[in-house]
Amino acid sequence: MNADPPVQMAPDAGPAAGISGATGHIDPPAIGSARSSGLALAALVLALAALVATGMAWQRVTGMREQLARQSAESAALAVEARSIARQAQELARDTAARLAISEIKLSEVALQRVQLEDLIQSLSRSRDENLVVDIDSAVRLAQQQAQLTGSVEPLVAALKSADLRVTRAAQPRLAQLQRAIARDLARIAGATVSDTPTLLVRIDELLRMADELPLVNAVAAVSASGMLKRRDGETMPKWWERILQLVGQEARNLLRVSRIEQPEAALLSPEQSFFVRENFKLKLLNARLGLLARQLESARADLASASASLNKYFDPASRKTQSAANLLQQVQGQMKTMELPRVDETLAALTTAAAGR
Repeated sequence: MNADPPVQMAPDAGPAAGISGATGHIDPPAIGSARSSGLALAALVLALAALVATGMAWQRVTGMREQLARQSAESAALAVEARSIARQAQELARDTAARLAISEIKLSEVALQRVQLEDLIQSLSRSRDENLVVDIDSAVRLAQQQAQLTGSVEPLVAALKSADLRVTRAAQPRLAQLQRAIARDLARIAGATVSDTPTLLVRIDELLRMADELPLVNAVAAVSASGMLKRRDGETMPKWWERILQLVGQEARNLLRVSRIEQPEAALLSPEQSFFVRENFKLKLLNARLGLLARQLESARADLASASASLNKYFDPASRKTQSAANLLQQVQGQMKTMELPRVDETLAALTTAAAGR
């Protein structure tokens, strides 16, 4: 800032030089000198004010610089810290991404293993159910064969009860129909009346033993004369001869018999034919027995019917033994009508349906 040019002061002209008279009139040179001093003072004041303002501005600028420097340092520190945090965040993000990828891979493996395990469990369950159905089917069919061979329903009942227990333990909804079929077959078997085969065999054996003692129609009554001609103790001679005469008279009367012959061929049998008739009767009973053991029920019934016809035709119906044999034969024939074992068709059909997977 340039200072004003120095004011050249004029030489003093004395106190009264600038004052003219008593009127107080100032001279123009004195007025100019005072105005220059005021301007100089004002310029000085302005300079001082400008200097103070400049100092204050400089102080403020210095403070601002220091504040900016501090802020810059703090910003730099914050930037360094932010970069460090960003670097850590990036590393953490990469680590997290890697772990997430590994987790996804493991999750996919676990899901795949779960699917495979479910498939395996379902396969094992189906295989177990199929094996159960096959085992039950084999057991029921084998029991049915045993029942047919033995003539007893006990093997069939035992097999059905065992099958019902196994199905109950399996607790599979698709086997509920099989369980209901087994229950219906068990109820049907329990309500059926089946003859006992061993009892029938015993009765046929009894008929076989009686066959040799059955009298034929053309057989002459045998007179047992054992002891008739012996003299009893204390019996007198005349009475003994009287008994001999009575015996001879009775034998003479038996030489001629008058009877009604309804079947001439039975009465005209020769002794040899009588032997073969008896043996043929026994052979028919044996055939019926074998047919009963072999579960050939129709053949056994036919043999029993033929034996009954021979008994009524060739043997004496008035004999007590013949009547007993006829009654026994009728009982056997009556029991043969209930020899049909109840079938388990519903259970077998349910097993077939379960094996088919429906």
